[in-house]
Amino acid sequence: MKIAYIAAGAAGMYCGSCIRDNTLAKALIARGHDVALIPTYTPLRTDEPGVAIEKVFYNGISVYLEQKFAWLRSGRFNLDRILNSSRVLNYLSKVNASTNAKDLGELTVSMLKGEDGNQALELEKLVTWLRDEYKPDLVQITNSMLAGLAKRFKEELKVPVLCALQGEDIFLDDLTEPYKTQAMQLLQQKVLDCDALVATSSFYADYMAGYLNVPREKIHVVKLGLNLEGHGEGEIVRDSERLTIGYLARICPEKGLHILLDAFAKIRKDHPKLNVCLKAAGYLGARDEQYLKDLQEKARGLGLEDDFEYIGEVSREEKIVFLQSLDVFSVPTPYKEPKGLFLLEAMANRVPVVQPAHGAFPEMLSTTEGGLLIEPGNSDALAEALVELLKDPSCCREMGETGARGVREHYTSEHMAMASEKLYQSFIEN
Repeated sequence: MKIAYIAAGAAGMYCGSCIRDNTLAKALIARGHDVALIPTYTPLRTDEPGVAIEKVFYNGISVYLEQKFAWLRSGRFNLDRILNSSRVLNYLSKVNASTNAKDLGELTVSMLKGEDGNQALELEKLVTWLRDEYKPDLVQITNSMLAGLAKRFKEELKVPVLCALQGEDIFLDDLTEPYKTQAMQLLQQKVLDCDALVATSSFYADYMAGYLNVPREKIHVVKLGLNLEGHGEGEIVRDSERLTIGYLARICPEKGLHILLDAFAKIRKDHPKLNVCLKAAGYLGARDEQYLKDLQEKARGLGLEDDFEYIGEVSREEKIVFLQSLDVFSVPTPYKEPKGLFLLEAMANRVPVVQPAHGAFPEMLSTTEGGLLIEPGNSDALAEALVELLKDPSCCREMGETGARGVREHYTSEHMAMASEKLYQSFIEN
């Protein structure tokens, strides 16, 4: 199969969707398929070798400028020569990261309009390249925010177009009016142009069927998959003197580090003889710097400044070392997470997890049996579950081993590629 996979760069941030898309493309290539992983907006940043093509379509700065200035939409003024430089594109994307809510809403609506939006020129560049140069058998779009492209793809390429669902509801729900309503109306129309939608969990498939007002049978589930290289290899030796609770995700309110800090503070207060610390790692954007500062100040006020550590963003190798140093793991998201790659990474390194009983977590832990579920948003319940594991090393080890086996049996990149391959073939053959 020749598969055109339209991905979306995240302006230099490690992004779970980018990592998943790259992992899937790489696994499909390993299975003998021709996959063009095509970045839009900015180059993709992943924590393992990337397989994306060098050319970036829908250049993020061009998209923004075409939204703001009508005279650029004719194509007579060519920005590509300058802006297609990865270095320039990443720099300008970071400079423009503070786009205000009005600009963001207007741009979202315009992108969803597809050929009728202000970025029609960018769409035609991509369609022309796909039609005249790559000539795919199938197109996969990374998320429904790009569903406005599907109609032109089908008209010009005459191939099936599938669209993944990867957590875009949290972005849409944060839009201001009237753009939120306009975007939702457009989105519910545009996803109908896709032959099928693909969710990473049964939870999200069920949820998005109602959110998008589409039949549930239109949404297929392809479970998340992890490239296991390096994860859980060799003997894992943890600190015998001090126990460590770990967090690995973007540092932001949506991922719930504040809930974990509250639980940690309760553990230190109620179990003073338990020698335990809390370490967090992950990407920190400018928007959330104050959030982290507030948490650090709170820890200082509780006398926990030496016990709560943010170690920063980590590479793939650093991430594996970090995970293997942990005794237990938790990312207690208030948001109903549709993916949870961090959960697979922790379990793959034999670390038991404690997660809220919502989103994709219940089905992941039901499948792997690698952790405990607690009431969402309840820091007391989280503290109790963490202590239960920390005080029982044999249970910790057994649950960690069980979770690692579960990931290897159900959530590898090979499993994800095989399920995607089967789904793609069913549409190409029809």
